[in-house]
Amino acid sequence: MLVPRQMKHLKPLFVFRRSIHSQYLITNESNGTREITLNHEKTKNSLSLDMMTHLTQAINANKDDKLLRAIVLSAKGNVFSAGHNLKELQSSTGMDQHKLIFNKASELMKSIIQSPVPVIAKVNGFATAAGCQLVATCDMIVCSDNSKFSTPGANFGIFCSTPGIAVARCVPKSRATYMLFTGEPITAQEAYDSGLVTKVVPASELDNEVNKIIEKIKHKSRSVIALGKEFFYKQIDLSLMDAYKLGEDIMVKNINTNDGQEGIKSFVEKRKAIWSHE
Repeated sequence: MLVPRQMKHLKPLFVFRRSIHSQYLITNESNGTREITLNHEKTKNSLSLDMMTHLTQAINANKDDKLLRAIVLSAKGNVFSAGHNLKELQSSTGMDQHKLIFNKASELMKSIIQSPVPVIAKVNGFATAAGCQLVATCDMIVCSDNSKFSTPGANFGIFCSTPGIAVARCVPKSRATYMLFTGEPITAQEAYDSGLVTKVVPASELDNEVNKIIEKIKHKSRSVIALGKEFFYKQIDLSLMDAYKLGEDIMVKNINTNDGQEGIKSFVEKRKAIWSHE
């Protein structure tokens, strides 16, 4: 039988788990991974004002907690998201409401980019219009081989301008313009070939593939990944020379962090790094 002195040296066999359900989202957090599942099948997981508000809050919640290592966005049903709820965009709702909706959409996309941990879209179905924008904004996208992606706004008299911002930053011009001008969907394989998605797997392998990526992330320093992610998105908007200048500063900053020095020492000493995540 263990006495208290012996027991205090044992690592607790405890894994943090939290589950939150609402009419829009199911959020499950376990072992450093937060999975946010769109849960409004009756509107095909449309990005209504309420849905976007809940999503942004779920992404931003406790985002500086060192235990949080990755966020996964998924969805219930065979439509990941059909995009904006067009009922909210009728003339009767007014221009102020319309401005609020697109402002909230931009806020949602920024929350993904500004999250200190990687955000992975896990897609098993159809992502269309602003739903495609949501997927394309994520750091990585893993999809099933039966998934499809489209920006069909022009079919309904509303060009997918804001979805096109995210898509055009992921795929070549000719693919982006095809999607935006014709409104035709592209298959999972076409999305992969274009660079829109990271991996395509059978639906039965989707969870496993996402988990493998997350496990690789968890073996890295959280602070180093956060620093690198912030730099990655900043340098995209800079000229080549300005990007290199900023990159030099970031490299120096990174090397002089606790984990930067620990990484160097562990390599020299031929051992596994012990990250402080600082």
